[in-house]
Amino acid sequence: MLSDSLIIIPTYNEKENIEKIIRAVFALTKTFHLLIIDDGSPDGTADIVKKLQGEFTGKLFIEERTGKLGLGTAYIHGFKWALKHDYEYIFEMDADFSHNPQDLIKLYDACTSGADVAIGSRYVTGVNVVNWPMKRVLMSYFASVYVRFITGMDVCDTTAGFKCYRREVLETIDFDKIKFVGYAFQIEMKFTAIKHGFKVVEVPIIFINREQGVSKMSANIFREAIAGVVQIKINSWFRKYKQASEKH
Repeated sequence: MLSDSLIIIPTYNEKENIEKIIRAVFALTKTFHLLIIDDGSPDGTADIVKKLQGEFTGKLFIEERTGKLGLGTAYIHGFKWALKHDYEYIFEMDADFSHNPQDLIKLYDACTSGADVAIGSRYVTGVNVVNWPMKRVLMSYFASVYVRFITGMDVCDTTAGFKCYRREVLETIDFDKIKFVGYAFQIEMKFTAIKHGFKVVEVPIIFINREQGVSKMSANIFREAIAGVVQIKINSWFRKYKQASEKH
């Protein structure tokens, strides 16, 4: 079954969630294809996906990597795969239902209505986070405030990991120049897209903390993102970004 849209989901030990999220995506009214990038999950996540491939032939794909190689490298692996297979709209999404599959339609509609990048935003209309401890809500919210201050990005949810890119954005960004592999990767990709002159739009979503499986978030990841922002900004002073308008 043909589709113009590919959702990339990186996984590590998501056996409790992976079948449910796959079925939820394929139950949507719009046809999406799904690419799982599994970093050698010892809990058998990849085996579950491969078993489901028989049921969802031509729609469900998996790329297996050995060991935990980082969120950023997983997405870049997926981006290259998506471009090679001629998808027009490429999505980032978590496996744990913190991102509601129904909201994929909203991101798709935003990109087909003029956005180059659509961000599923927790903060564009206040704080829309469910089941997070207050400490983590504040840490995440003020991290985005800090990122906006340092980078000058007009984006409320700078660390969001629920996104849709138009193909042209990923064709334009030089992945070799994307330096971060943790959560700073999410900031760097948004910053780079904006520097290239692409239109970034925030779509309000409600983020629900995972109910099953173990979160990969830690204070160290946040520290890396906070320190990385300064490096991203400094690096940008020594780069020339080809403008999206130059290619039309």
